[in-house]
Amino acid sequence: MHDAGTNKRVPDFVFLAHVVDIMSAMHSPFVLRSFGSTPFTTRLFLLPMWPFTFGVMLVMWARSKTFLFSFYNLRGHLHQTWVVPRFGFQYFLPFATEGINKHIEEAILRADRLGVKVLSLAALNKNEALNGGGTLFVNKHPNLKVRVVHGNTLTAAVILNEIPEEVKEVFLTGATSKLGRAIALYLCRKRVRVLMLTLSTERFQKVQKEAPTEFQKYLVQVTKRDCTYGDLAAMRLPDDVEGLGSCGVVHRLEGWAHHEVGAIDVDRIDLVWKAALKHGLKPVKLSTKKEKEK
Repeated sequence: MHDAGTNKRVPDFVFLAHVVDIMSAMHSPFVLRSFGSTPFTTRLFLLPMWPFTFGVMLVMWARSKTFLFSFYNLRGHLHQTWVVPRFGFQYFLPFATEGINKHIEEAILRADRLGVKVLSLAALNKNEALNGGGTLFVNKHPNLKVRVVHGNTLTAAVILNEIPEEVKEVFLTGATSKLGRAIALYLCRKRVRVLMLTLSTERFQKVQKEAPTEFQKYLVQVTKRDCTYGDLAAMRLPDDVEGLGSCGVVHRLEGWAHHEVGAIDVDRIDLVWKAALKHGLKPVKLSTKKEKEK
């Protein structure tokens, strides 16, 4: 492991992630390189290593700093993944919130000092309950040169573009979440009836009031829990990418000067989608379909 920011070459883009859980931590390439090169799955032979990895987690909790996990090149620009030394379950411990935000803030400030152009908050590092989707840090440090982004605008765009154009009604789970809100507001403008699954009338009405008056009737609260779940939203990176990437990559490629934190700007969803396609990102489903047709 190397402390984040110690490489002489300054990255243009940083993806700030965290450890998911004990089992996935053992899938890291610096633990077992051959195993780490394959898609993650729980293996029985890893179970004897679980107590040791749990001990490592405790040490990381007590002493570790944000560290450099991996790096790759995209069209001549260095991209890095930094990892906050916290596991997924720790983000739900009330007493751990302050420490986690301190690690994230220090990583943002370090990136700013280094001259990183864009830092993308991954997974729970952009949790609304934790730091308002990054708003906490942007408000606290208004003169940041590094752009802080959560990348959820592109995530919303991927989901929306998987919905067939002829659809007139959508059943939406997680309807009042950050993504759910943006998807509902976007679809109602297209005159698509959105059945928003939520038990909170207050949260539903808050989202509904954000829609233009003439489109509010297309948002309908439902409480029925029977539903089916589809595939996760994802995009395939351009062929010339060496390694992994994230939604924040598009922000860097476009050279946008704004922060993407807090609530999703519904008006930017189509713009971000077109930018992603322009730079060679493709929806996974569409890419897979074309490969099968060849």
